[in-house]
Amino acid sequence: MALWLAADARAVEVADMSAHSSTGAASPDLAPLVLVGLGLMLVVAKLGGEVCERFRQPAVLGELAGGILLGNLALVGVTAFEPLKTDQIVGALAQLGVLILLFEVGLESDAKALLAVGWSALLVALAGTGASLALGWLTASYFLPDAPRLAHIFIGAALCATSIGITARVLRDLNKLQTREARIILGAAVVDDVLGLVMLAVVAGSIAAASAGVSKLSVLGIAFKAVVFLLGAIALGQYVVPRLLRGVGRFEVRGVLLAFAVAFCLLLAWTAHLFGLASIIGAFAAGLMLDEVSFESVPRYEKRDLQALLAPVGTLFVPLFFVLTGMRVDLRVVARPSLVGFALALTLAALVGKQLCGLVVTERKVKRLAIGFGMLPRGEVELIFAGVGATLLLPGTNGNLEPVVNNATYGAIVVVVLITTLVTPPLLKWTLTRHAREPAHESAEQTTN
Repeated sequence: MALWLAADARAVEVADMSAHSSTGAASPDLAPLVLVGLGLMLVVAKLGGEVCERFRQPAVLGELAGGILLGNLALVGVTAFEPLKTDQIVGALAQLGVLILLFEVGLESDAKALLAVGWSALLVALAGTGASLALGWLTASYFLPDAPRLAHIFIGAALCATSIGITARVLRDLNKLQTREARIILGAAVVDDVLGLVMLAVVAGSIAAASAGVSKLSVLGIAFKAVVFLLGAIALGQYVVPRLLRGVGRFEVRGVLLAFAVAFCLLLAWTAHLFGLASIIGAFAAGLMLDEVSFESVPRYEKRDLQALLAPVGTLFVPLFFVLTGMRVDLRVVARPSLVGFALALTLAALVGKQLCGLVVTERKVKRLAIGFGMLPRGEVELIFAGVGATLLLPGTNGNLEPVVNNATYGAIVVVVLITTLVTPPLLKWTLTRHAREPAHESAEQTTN
């Protein structure tokens, strides 16, 4: 036993020395800093989320705000946590968090409803996506004239997806989930998420093709692969996965079902990467494949579904992604007058683009204004766009490769998320309650007359 411990300690020492020799500038105190930093990020996420929850706002706002505060302590002379922004371990855990997040979004999405969505929801999604893409593209072209056209398209595409979690939370709090407006909003939001992920695959693939000198015709191939990948995931999820899970459910070891689900998510993320798609599309597809899969046939699991099993994992890893996203927002860059104008114009484009989608609803007795307000909030997918864009490179004006989403654009996108998320709850509440009072008022007048 002692020999094994000594050998293990020596192996750790050699690995540590190798890591330091490969990085050169790495500090011996970096590992303890990562441990403290991760703990602090989790605490900041929960404190920020608690504050927002008390003010009846989504917890993600508190996580972002806490990350912004933690990442800008250097402005007051505290620079100890600056290495966390670029640390590979923290970044890997945050990426794991975003995969778990998209896995959860896929689990919450009803694959059958996604395929059989009503025409109203489909029209709302397509109109909102098209208008947001066009307005975001034009705004980016005006404020960033020297950036490549693909960068303008990427920024416009980042405005397309609606945060289904934020909208669903507001509708639930208002007891409006069963209304026709709510069904249209949520159905359109699901389609929005899928369109957003497909657009991410297409635009990111186009940028990679442009930087590698590949023909633009490959864009059609990327879109085709993304659609086939998602449809294939839904088809396989209906026939293959339930049988696999029933077999896994017979294992006696603790946690085997949760381990299988997470492993399946990571495997699909890797498969999507092999297809040339973003790994988050694979995680979303894994959620679609496991949708509505429960373990009712295994008595000892007491009908616990995957969402219940996965909740503790998401609670631990997902906030790291949002806190790290906030930490990477440089307030010194955001405070520049030129960026303030860009951020506000981009926010206006996001608000107008989604508000226009309510005009295409053809059904009578439906509150179009409420549908437009319900599609306003941006959230997880837009932040994922920003994170992916920061890793994509395109030739700049000087010929050197530059990130598609630089620090200034990154901050502007975060501002869009914050503003659209903040204004949605009061606007949606005002619209739904106002329209709810009007029929009662009108009927009272008719009774009096």
